[in-house]
Parts: sequence; C-alpha cells; structure tokens
Amino acid sequence: MERRHLGTNGPAVSALGLGGMAMSGAYGRSDREESIATVHAALDAGVTLIDTGDFYGTGHNELLLAEALRGRKREDYQLSVKFGMLMKPGNGFGKPDCRPEAVRNFLAHSLTRLGTDHIDVYRPARLDPEVPIEETVGAVKEMIDAGYVRHLGLSEVDAATVRRAHAVHPVADLQIEYSLLSRAVEDEVLPVLRELGIGLTAYGVLSRGLLSGHWTAGHSAGPGDSRVHGPRYGAGNVEHNLALVEALREVAEAKGCTVAQLAIAWVAAQGDDIVPLVGPRSRERLTEALPALALELTADDLARIEKAVPRGSARGERYPAAFMGSVGVGS
Repeated sequence: MERRHLGTNGPAVSALGLGGMAMSGAYGRSDREESIATVHAALDAGVTLIDTGDFYGTGHNELLLAEALRGRKREDYQLSVKFGMLMKPGNGFGKPDCRPEAVRNFLAHSLTRLGTDHIDVYRPARLDPEVPIEETVGAVKEMIDAGYVRHLGLSEVDAATVRRAHAVHPVADLQIEYSLLSRAVEDEVLPVLRELGIGLTAYGVLSRGLLSGHWTAGHSAGPGDSRVHGPRYGAGNVEHNLALVEALREVAEAKGCTVAQLAIAWVAAQGDDIVPLVGPRSRERLTEALPALALELTADDLARIEKAVPRGSARGERYPAAFMGSVGVGS
C-alpha cells in the first residue's frame, strides 16, 4: 500500500487509515468478532495507521484493538489516540479535560488498555477552553521526552490554535473532518497546515455513511446510532443530501467505481499530505473502501465531482448545535 507522511515531523503511514469508533457502539450495535476480523483484514491489506479515542465506548475500543493487535509486531502499525473527553455512564459526554495532570492520567490508562509501551500519535480530542493549548502540548511533550509518545497530533482546532501548539512542539498532523460535504477546512486551516509542514488525517470522509451509497431516506438508524441526532440526517435535510449522493453515483458509475470509493478517492486526491480515515464495522465495507486508493482522478473527473456535489451544497451542520462550539471549523 502507498505510504504518506504525517507532515514533515510525523511518521510514514499507510495512505488509508482505519478508525475504530464505529466498532464500539457509535453507530449502533457491532459484532465483536467481525470487528476484530476487520482489523486483521486491514493490517493484512497493508493498513498501518489505526485511530481510536480513549473515550470510544468508554474504553471499549482500546480493549478491542488490544485484542485484535495481539501477536502483531508493534513496528507494523501506528496507533493514533485521542484523549481528553470526560464521559458519563451511558456514554454521555462531559466537558473536555486537558490539564497536564489529566494528560498523564489518560495516557497511563491508554497504554494499559492497549497493551503497549508507547502511542505513536497522541492528541487532545477537543480544545479545552479552560486550559491554554500550550499547557496541554507541554504535557504531551513531556511524555514524548519520556518515550511514552512518539508524535504530537491535534484534533478539531482552528488555524490559530495550530500555530500556538506548533510553537511549543512540532505537530505531526491535525485530525479533522474533511469530505465532499464538509470542506470548511480548505479556507484557513489547510493552508496553515501546509505552511507549517503539518499533515492532515481526514475523518468523516463518507460523512458518517451519507456518502457511502448505501444509506436511504427510509433507513432506520437502530438503537444507539448517534446519527439519529445528526442534522444532516434530519427530515428534509437527508432527502436533499441523498440527492447529492445520487448525482455523485452517476459520476462513480461512469468511472467504474462505487460512490464510497469515489468519495474516499476525492479526499485522497486533495494532496499527498492528507490521509483519509475510514471506519468500517465489517470486512465487506473495508473491502469496498480499499480500492479507492487505486483510483486516479483526472481534472475532468474532479470537475464532474464538483458539479455533482458543489462545495457548500450539503444541508445541515455536521454536528448537533450543542457540539458545534467545540469544533475548529464549521461545515
């Protein structure tokens, strides 16, 4: 599999990363054995970058990954871990906690749950408004100096915060939502990343399933599926957004690929400094995603994609209103 660097200071990783969130209940019930088999299949296909959060399933995902990675050579994969989100029983979210003492505490738990002696990229999941980013980054730098962390990452912060963090310690990459339906990162954040030599790991490349080509307006999210609260899935919005998907499907069919493959390939085509993350819960969906890396999009292809899904054409914010204040950029 093609390799890409997470910026000028980060590691070389697979050009496609595997996200674990959906395997731990974010989109409803998942099958443990199938999740583990999916991780194995990804590793066997050459995927090396595995992304998780210590709060995914309140620790479930890290324990799941530890089981899936058991017996694999540590040098064959990189672990990207987000920290800082406080949780409540029932998977409810509290406020971020990115105090230096909390950073060290979160890391200790992650190392134990994952069964490893180091994290490759460690990043606060959200900006803590009560703690200067310099203090949080300083704590991660201490853990890098101590050998427990290899690289500093960021997640969902604006361009000014990226600059402040990078001044304390080199940032390998910023993880932020980027897809055909979410392109606000292009305005200020992406240019600053490129100015500073920082990579971008793009999550939500399929917009939580809307761009998968498998979602329909009458689809039932099922118990525990967080998408039921997503504005883009709301009545009126979802029909509009799925009409965009159907326009994209025409381009995909002409290209001889699926909608999901085209959406992933589009993100990857935005620059060699971008690594798309996919979050399949099954080997079937992983198998569909992998060929996206082999798609070569011509200027004509990109123009047709832009016409099918123009920037800003999605209806609804990418998160519910209560969460939009914690993200670095809008839709």
